[in-house]
Amino acid sequence: MPGDRPTMPPVRLRSEAELARDALTAPLLARAVRLARWAGPSRPVAAGGVLTEPDLRAAAEHLGLGAEEEGPGYVAEAWQLAVDTGLIEVREPAEEAAAGQEADGDGDAGGEETTGVATPGQELRLITEGSPRDVLDIWLGGFETVLADAAAPDLAEIVDQIGDDGELDLDGIDWNPEEEADFLDGVLGNLYLLTALDEQDSGRAVPLPALAAAMIVPDDMEEPTDDILEEISEAMVRLDDQFRMLEPTGLVEYQPVDEALIEEVDGEGRFPETAESPHGPDEEDFSRYGMVRLTPLGVFGVRTRMLDAGIDAPAVGDLAGKGAEVLLDALPGHPEPAARAEAEQWLARRTPDEAARELLAAARGDDPGAPLRRLACQQTLSLVGAAAEPALREVLDDRHLGGLARVWLAERAMPDIPEPSEEMVFWLTVDTIAAQLAADGDSAELRDLVRGLVEQSGSFFDSAWRVDHPATAEVLEAMGRLHPDKKAAKQARKAAFKARSRA
Repeated sequence: MPGDRPTMPPVRLRSEAELARDALTAPLLARAVRLARWAGPSRPVAAGGVLTEPDLRAAAEHLGLGAEEEGPGYVAEAWQLAVDTGLIEVREPAEEAAAGQEADGDGDAGGEETTGVATPGQELRLITEGSPRDVLDIWLGGFETVLADAAAPDLAEIVDQIGDDGELDLDGIDWNPEEEADFLDGVLGNLYLLTALDEQDSGRAVPLPALAAAMIVPDDMEEPTDDILEEISEAMVRLDDQFRMLEPTGLVEYQPVDEALIEEVDGEGRFPETAESPHGPDEEDFSRYGMVRLTPLGVFGVRTRMLDAGIDAPAVGDLAGKGAEVLLDALPGHPEPAARAEAEQWLARRTPDEAARELLAAARGDDPGAPLRRLACQQTLSLVGAAAEPALREVLDDRHLGGLARVWLAERAMPDIPEPSEEMVFWLTVDTIAAQLAADGDSAELRDLVRGLVEQSGSFFDSAWRVDHPATAEVLEAMGRLHPDKKAAKQARKAAFKARSRA
């Protein structure tokens, strides 16, 4: 059922054109594109479609990596990405012959046997002639292959499990492919969530120990045990390797772990400082343990994976074409910056008068969700200009909306605002508190509001219990919980009892 789908907070996405530019400048894809062009019109390759040693060195020079120790490794990774994404197509000799190209069987390049030919693939044309979405689809395909490689066991571990008979002992590899993939997906999901909830558009870098701990420490555990701390330490070593692999894709910005912190203990990489204190390193030392954040391109990539997995991962702007009732139901669950951005995009498609009428109509009702809808309506209307005045004046006598309309007009210093009746004032007060309860529960802000109301009117509870609002009793009970003065709290509880008896 749709209601059973996990839901994430909305994120703000860059335009597809901006994201495509980010993808094309990501080191791994940029190198893969350059290699695909360099490979044309055709280039012999060794077994498995890899470059021969002479061509590997030539490719490194072409990419400006010839002087770097890791240059050949970077070339090999970029070449594999180009093959995996279709930027380069590798054909065996038989395929070459079938395609009408000259193929004399196996050849050699610099003494190395070649078994096929690489040519620029069909996807390469899309890099320059396709749409931004085409570029992003190519990037997503490459990201998926790198993500799978990041979740795979280390090559050294595999080699260690090859016996004298040349057979691979799979049971000897401490690796569960599903668990490893789920763990990495969970880490990326946590990064995505933190980015969505961050009040800054770009999000902040997260310390690696915090990410690892969030995945491993049980929610009900007050102090991590030594075993849990050991797991966190091992996870940090693994994540450090994985984020180093993922950074060239443009998915993340990563400050690696300080190599000086890694020690060999019983043959396993370990961060000794994390085991000395349950609180981990001091705050100023966190950056030495690795810092990571999703890039805007990374947010797009992780969100795409979530959508494919059936997770509800909305983006700001998704509601722009929806009705006001959908908007007002959704906004209370959004972080404040995202809620404002969503409201602004919704309003941009409508005239002020049209938007105000649609919002006000959707805000009516006596159902349990109505107070929160009216709060969202009031917040959205605060973004609407004076041209909406006629729509607000039309509802001045409306029981649900008259108080809200008066507040809107008064905030803009509009003339000729009729005085509200006492009944309307009390109804609006109950409605406002009911909305705050639904949004934030017994918050400190609501506690201050309750105290202020009682201080302004010593006879507040004498009248409040008579208010014809579905949430009157619930609001008065909450005031009894929240008011610090015992006498006032008792008056609130008595008023709540009267309200329930009246109902």
